Amino acid sequence: MAAFEDLILAGLDDEQREVATTLRGPLCVLAGAGTGKTRAITHRIAYGVHTGVYVPQQVLAVTFTARAAGEMRTRLRELGAGGVQARTFHAAALRQLQYFWPQAIGGQLPGIVDHKAQLLAEAARRLRINTDRATLRDLAAEVEWAKVSMHTAEGYVQAARDRTPPAGLDHTTVSRLFQSYEDVKTDRHLIDFEDVLLLTVAILDEDQRVAAEIRSQYRTFVVDEYQDVSPLQQRLLDLWLGGRDELCVVGDASQTIYSFTGATPAHLLGFTRRYPGAKVVRLVRDYRSTPQVVHLANRLLAARRPEPGVPGQGVEWPPPLELVAQRDSGPDPEFAECADDVAEAAHVASRIRALVDGGLAPASIAVLYRTNGQSEAYEQALASAGIGYQLRGGERFFQRREVREAILQLRAASRTPTDEPVPQLCGDILASLGYTPDAPAAGGAVRERWESLTALVALAGDLAASRAARGEGFALADFVAELDERAATQHAPTVQGVTLASLHAAKGLEWDAVFLVGLSEGLMPISFAEDQAGYDEERRLLYVGITRARIHLSLSWSLSRTPGGRAHRRPSRFLDGLRPAPAGPTGRSDAGARRRRPAGPPLCRSCRTLLATAAERKLGRCANCPPDYDEAVFEELRAWRLKVSQDAAVPAFVVFTDATLMAMAEARPADVSGLAKVPGVGRSKLERYGQDVLDIINPGGPGA
Repeated sequence: MAAFEDLILAGLDDEQREVATTLRGPLCVLAGAGTGKTRAITHRIAYGVHTGVYVPQQVLAVTFTARAAGEMRTRLRELGAGGVQARTFHAAALRQLQYFWPQAIGGQLPGIVDHKAQLLAEAARRLRINTDRATLRDLAAEVEWAKVSMHTAEGYVQAARDRTPPAGLDHTTVSRLFQSYEDVKTDRHLIDFEDVLLLTVAILDEDQRVAAEIRSQYRTFVVDEYQDVSPLQQRLLDLWLGGRDELCVVGDASQTIYSFTGATPAHLLGFTRRYPGAKVVRLVRDYRSTPQVVHLANRLLAARRPEPGVPGQGVEWPPPLELVAQRDSGPDPEFAECADDVAEAAHVASRIRALVDGGLAPASIAVLYRTNGQSEAYEQALASAGIGYQLRGGERFFQRREVREAILQLRAASRTPTDEPVPQLCGDILASLGYTPDAPAAGGAVRERWESLTALVALAGDLAASRAARGEGFALADFVAELDERAATQHAPTVQGVTLASLHAAKGLEWDAVFLVGLSEGLMPISFAEDQAGYDEERRLLYVGITRARIHLSLSWSLSRTPGGRAHRRPSRFLDGLRPAPAGPTGRSDAGARRRRPAGPPLCRSCRTLLATAAERKLGRCANCPPDYDEAVFEELRAWRLKVSQDAAVPAFVVFTDATLMAMAEARPADVSGLAKVPGVGRSKLERYGQDVLDIINPGGPGA
């Protein structure tokens, strides 16, 4: 046993070893990107199990994605600690809710809603409120924020007073829709994912027998990605603990990118105040990225300064962990300025083709963007270059038709004993579904089907090699059981092809080569970042993107949306001081041109008198001064607004007021970023109507 314990600790650095051998809590691990936090905590659990300090069935490790939980379970099995539970907060809570519901509540547990949109639409119809798909999406996000922040429909108006209500609605209307949605769920005997946590919290809070049983079951807790814990998840964790302190948390405040969902780093940052005797270990040795990538990531965080002229300049910015690269030197990050979005996508596809031709596997390359709407240009460019790709965040792997068919065939074949190696057998069986050792020449659905089947064959090979290294057998039945478990937890294998994903979806992943695209003002930071907290979150999001790269890193932006359009875009302010100085006659940086003017009293831009009314302030001129907008553009905007309001069956002013349309016609914004600065244009309206407005204001221009 001692020899195996030594093997568990072998290969850990000093800080990771300190984590692994600190078996009693409270323990706070501040772990930077790429520093081996999963390795440290899984080896800690395994070391505790093998030394007899932990009983496997009494350890609960929780994280935030099914993929991360699946990876943790796999590592624990390989370390001989397979009895440990590793789940997401929702999965752990649902399991407890299903078990305790009959005795605590009685009857059958309600069904769980996969998507809120249909029920929210019914809730809106009951209130005779017209909604479209975008409104329902925004409402769903707002309801989720309220519930994980532990706010009821009755308390929403007060709790959300500092938030911009979604979809152009007012707080009272959102509150009514929230309550109506809750009523629809009750009528249909349904609950949503947030209810799973809320109901588990309620049962633990009110039924001491249930609470005592769970606390006797689980004695030790490990929480990964602790910077993303919501108030509701923290409340559930507190009830699980029941006043005990056998807790290990792992996180990095610099990777907080889900504040809009209710996540907060406050629990991580306040851990030592809550547990004064807690041990703190910092993991800063970056094993993922080259020194060049690490240096850029460090500089991005170090360059943070309060944004001039924006609210909330006193927002706390905790000192970031300064990473220390452990890998050999690599190429410098590349910076590319392109004429337009099409040219940028073509440039990226060309660079990817060069990397693939040089021997880099497509699956080890990613293109990351701020919004999912940016993916289309890169899908087309990669397809034109004959490069396979996968969209992360699309259909789940185990829900694909070919994957379901493959598992059925593998399960049927597993009933017949054979000595043939599982990887070879798997390939032979799946050949009837379209698997071949070499990629097909065709693209589209044929290529996607082949990539899915190839991922299954590759997984069979990886598992067979892993079991052989441990001296264990591996039969086809074992592989089918592994697939069933992975399907239950959505722990998908790696699919061949370049990954296209949003920066948010890339959290927790890594690739040899990463292309960060669309890094222009209005996209990074996003146009609706309006205060210091918003700009800080955008900076952290770019940091997450940078730290996904192991070796190759490319950062690019375009000057225009469409070919031939006006070059109105500017590189992201976050690149100031990071990218090379722009070439030009003067060689001067354009950073100074982007400095904002200090805020002051609102004055008429013509006569400089104080603006007295909201309409005057929105227009930027007083009522006595003549307008300087194009009346034809204003009338086009009014005609467009009338059609939109009639289609949505809402008053015209709900879309935009006359004052806002006048302000648009006078400001003549050239892009989304400029339009966002027009008073009366909020985040939801910008997303819904922004491009239509720009097409009217700039016919034939970059928005056309």
